[in-house]
Amino acid sequence: MQKRTLGSGGLEVSALGYGCMGLSFSYGTPVTTEDGIGIIRAAHAGGVTFFDTAEVYGPFTNEELVGAALAPMRDEVVIATKFGFLDGLASKPQDSRPESIRRACEGSLRRLRTDRIDLFYQHRVDRNVPIEDVAGTVADLIAEGKVLHFGLSEAGVDTIRRAHAVQPVAALQSEYSLWWREPEQAILPVLEELGIGFVPFSPLGKGFLTGAIDETTDLGDSDFRNSVPRFSGENRRVNRRLVDEIGRIADARGVTKAQIALAWLLAQKPWIVPIPGTRTPQRLEENLGAADVVLNVDDLRAIDEALAAIDIVGARYNANAMARIDR
Repeated sequence: MQKRTLGSGGLEVSALGYGCMGLSFSYGTPVTTEDGIGIIRAAHAGGVTFFDTAEVYGPFTNEELVGAALAPMRDEVVIATKFGFLDGLASKPQDSRPESIRRACEGSLRRLRTDRIDLFYQHRVDRNVPIEDVAGTVADLIAEGKVLHFGLSEAGVDTIRRAHAVQPVAALQSEYSLWWREPEQAILPVLEELGIGFVPFSPLGKGFLTGAIDETTDLGDSDFRNSVPRFSGENRRVNRRLVDEIGRIADARGVTKAQIALAWLLAQKPWIVPIPGTRTPQRLEENLGAADVVLNVDDLRAIDEALAAIDIVGARYNANAMARIDR
């Protein structure tokens, strides 16, 4: 697989990463350790060198899974993890106090079975702690060799600029896809200006853009998408127009909906690295195949024109989750 570089510090990763969250968190019953290790190693065998996790995924169990899976090939991969919630629990408030960042780092190093974290993101901006203090703490961890690169997640323009002035930011991780294009308005221009990479999570719209989900799909009681307004039954029905249009474009190219969605992201900027996640070998193979789908200027124009007339309905998170996002 081709490689891409995140930030100005030489962080080289595969053009497509692998988001590990769904193996342990948010999408129903966690996979078994055996199956989780199997799919992570299959991603590596398919050319993926960039793996994304966080202490809150599980909590903690996802990092343990990633650590176990990647221990034999640790020097061949880039592992990204995240800090920033009180006690490592997503149900609690943000907590990016310097002592909490250090505690999170030590815990992640232990669970990941490694001596360094390649990319350490602030998971959500903590309004009670100046971002300069956060960046400074991570800079200290970089000086100590425990962290190699600094990242932010769901941060706004002002926060990005202030953090970057203290410690260069290698990557911003936020949601971006064919059905959530808000980053194009202000975020992408500032990342390009500052030389910061972009890592879109949910590049397949939390599975919706694959075409596998419609208004009749039972997501299961423990699936967090049940709390997402965009995934209400009626909104799923209305939003199928987008999926149908993507399907028309995919059929014309002889590829799948998911491959069009991922190839579209890859075509936006050479410093964008999507991190789709999946639990199945078949979907993994499909996703990785997107790296070979090249969309030219005419293809991209046709996609934009076709989708411009489609209104997407429903917020991407519930009100509580949206309140945690830095604007």
